[in-house]
Amino acid sequence: MRNDNYNMTSSLEDYLEAVFVISKQKNSVRLTDIAEHLGVSKPSVNRAINTLTQNGYLEHVTYGDIVITPQGETYAANVLRRHKLIKHFLIDTLGVDDKTAENDACQMEHVMSADTIERLYDYLERQGE
Repeated sequence: MRNDNYNMTSSLEDYLEAVFVISKQKNSVRLTDIAEHLGVSKPSVNRAINTLTQNGYLEHVTYGDIVITPQGETYAANVLRRHKLIKHFLIDTLGVDDKTAENDACQMEHVMSADTIERLYDYLERQGE
């Protein structure tokens, strides 16, 4: 059951985003897939998956596949959208190299307000990007 007062950490957002991305590439998502995708240990993934499951973002049976819930999919899609937008802006508008833009976007996606993100989208639309 989801705790409506629960605040997502940037780390948990990264795990949820990874599940979302992997689920679009493969038929099933396992702990090992997430660990490889993020370059972290399986115990770390297990803790994050348990927290995300308890809060309604994922469904997971021990030793089984990890399934993203509709609520988790909406949240993860929004995180991924922010990530792609920021990375695009950093590369195409500011001329930041791809590797730096990827690293910076991964950090910035967690701290930018929804209002700032929408203004960034509006700005890029006005620029024709």
